[in-house]
Amino acid sequence: MPQTQSATGSLNPFAIAQAQIDEAAQMLGLEPALAALLREPSRELVVHFPVRMDDGTTRVLTGFRVQFNTARGPAKGGIRFHPEETLDTVRALAAWMTWKTAVVELPLGGGKGGVIVDPRKLSRRELERVSRGYIDAVGGILGPDEDVPAPDVYTDPQVMAWMLDEFERLHGRHAPGMITGKPLSLGGSVGRGDATARGGAIVAREAAGRYGITLAKGRVAIQGFGNAGAHMARLAQSLLGMKVVGVSDTHGAVHDAKGFDVESLVGHKRDTGSVKGFPGAKTIAPEELFALDVELLCPSALENAITPEIASTIKAPLVAELANGPTVPEADRQLHRRGIYVLPDILANAGGVTVSYFEWVQNRSGDVWTEEEVSARLDRRLSAAFARVAETAEERRIALRTAAYLVAVGRVSEAERLRGRV
Repeated sequence: MPQTQSATGSLNPFAIAQAQIDEAAQMLGLEPALAALLREPSRELVVHFPVRMDDGTTRVLTGFRVQFNTARGPAKGGIRFHPEETLDTVRALAAWMTWKTAVVELPLGGGKGGVIVDPRKLSRRELERVSRGYIDAVGGILGPDEDVPAPDVYTDPQVMAWMLDEFERLHGRHAPGMITGKPLSLGGSVGRGDATARGGAIVAREAAGRYGITLAKGRVAIQGFGNAGAHMARLAQSLLGMKVVGVSDTHGAVHDAKGFDVESLVGHKRDTGSVKGFPGAKTIAPEELFALDVELLCPSALENAITPEIASTIKAPLVAELANGPTVPEADRQLHRRGIYVLPDILANAGGVTVSYFEWVQNRSGDVWTEEEVSARLDRRLSAAFARVAETAEERRIALRTAAYLVAVGRVSEAERLRGRV
């Protein structure tokens, strides 16, 4: 099993992803060649491209695109703009996307992309140049039948619109299915904005019903109050009947035992840039959020948020991972031993890629679905995926994460065998 920590003690996300693959491969009894194939990206591209800044200078930025596995269909995965982006993080996210599309039975593979840049320090014109420059650099391996990007950290529908336009300019044809998460007027799908959170809420609902956890009139804490976290707060109220008692962002955390007015909280964050200082709320340390007495905890920020120290404080019987890779391996094992149900990222946050798939299908067919159709299709697919994972967990007496990997890796393995690659 690979080392999940570097010599400095920092967690390597790709080593964690490979360890998860190795465990599943061993439990499934995969032949060595197939196991070796599944733990490495099939293709990865590192690019360096120039961007003209508003002051007339030129910066050379580094970007990545990793296609982890395409045995089941075109690669699918977001593009992140982040000042601390690394190739190993992109590799890990591409691997997780491979298993995510497989566990919900989408005819897609897994990919991911990123640029090392802080978009918060860019003007709108500079952000557009970065978006177009990235597509100029990696567009040769993208396309509706090859690799279909989407938004991720610090990218949004407008960035996707610029990227679509640049791709179509380079190729001289309309290709709306080459990217998802687009504005509606350019072929985006209704229901994409809250899809990640809605999928998490659906899986949490199904898990609560299966394991005898009452969510209605219960409490939820949300770590990370970005797009997914804010939508989860809304859906926890409207879909699950819960009250939001704790939220955090990069600037701090707040708690209100009576429950927040979510729309007021969203407005406060929009106006001030943080949930901190929300009127009537108690300021708490970010790590205290995990220890709140709640029925549902939703880590919705970045990787490696739940360490063994944090895990020991968690009281929630149900954890829904809206973020990618928020729980480190030892913490995950600790939570399982304590009887806490962790709904793994490759299942709990698969709503986003599922509705992205719906967008891709609509673009390729020329059809347009209503929001009711999208929501109903998402509910059916996520409910079925959870049931399959839960059955596997119960049959083998294993954690839900391990079960999800067995389902996903098993499906990708079957595709590789049928193609005759091993």
